[in-house]
Amino acid sequence: MARILALDYGTKRTGIAVTDEMQIIASGLTTVDTKTLIPFLKNYMTEENVELFVIGEPRQMNNEASESEASIIKFIEKLSKAIPQMPVVRVDERFTSKMAFQTMIDSGLKKKQRRDKALVDEISATIILQSYLYNRS
Repeated sequence: MARILALDYGTKRTGIAVTDEMQIIASGLTTVDTKTLIPFLKNYMTEENVELFVIGEPRQMNNEASESEASIIKFIEKLSKAIPQMPVVRVDERFTSKMAFQTMIDSGLKKKQRRDKALVDEISATIILQSYLYNRS
């Protein structure tokens, strides 16, 4: 089996999480500057076998797309041109940032460490990936 890679896309930086090869465990991988995201993904795929990208889909409470959805759609279009063989699945990412922050508190991180937005993005990507793994049929 191949890994599944999840993205918590942001216009400045993107959190990335990945499964193990058996697709059982989701782990935070890193956070990258969004400008370098596609080259990072291409390079990662030369080293690891990846079969799917899972990308967060931000929604508002009334289930409408959030403001950031337009930039995510543009990114997905660029990604599909850069890596056309890779399927993309979207996963509702409502509350992932809040859940990530709570995870940081629960794990005992100090206040200064919890201000690390890159870490929040990486944990958010992990939560998105865990959600996908849990809900896939």
